[in-house]
Amino acid sequence: MPVPRFLVDPLKGQITGRDRDELVFTSPEGGVLRNNNFRRRAFDRAAESVGLKGLTPHELRHTAASLAVAEGANVKAVQRMLGHASAAITLDVYADLFEDDLDQVADRLDQAVTGRSADYLRTDHAGPAFDAVRPPAKRQAGRVGRAGLEPATEGL
Repeated sequence: MPVPRFLVDPLKGQITGRDRDELVFTSPEGGVLRNNNFRRRAFDRAAESVGLKGLTPHELRHTAASLAVAEGANVKAVQRMLGHASAAITLDVYADLFEDDLDQVADRLDQAVTGRSADYLRTDHAGPAFDAVRPPAKRQAGRVGRAGLEPATEGL
């Protein structure tokens, strides 16, 4: 599970002095923290106190996935973060979050070639911008055959 830097210091207090395989968050008795007990004892009240009555821990999982995608995480990274068996499962649930990917790919390709954003291509200056990304034509000796795939043999 990736841990953002802003959580490192607060978590240090939770893990200082603990063994590597020891639980970080436990029940009041020190055992495994069960979702239903945690929700009843703490989570539901905390969510309601900030105006989010009815929020569930699973919804926070969706929020984490949404934030990761919004920050540019690819589907494989989100898959690993959520523990899905395959990227197909992740895409089945979160496909709508990846809709802007093609525009981002176009923008990045344009920036890599021209040093400009793709918005430059959507203006009146499209002609010169396309010239910058068009590969130079290759020169061929002889003529091109009828199929256009191989040089023609002279005299045929």
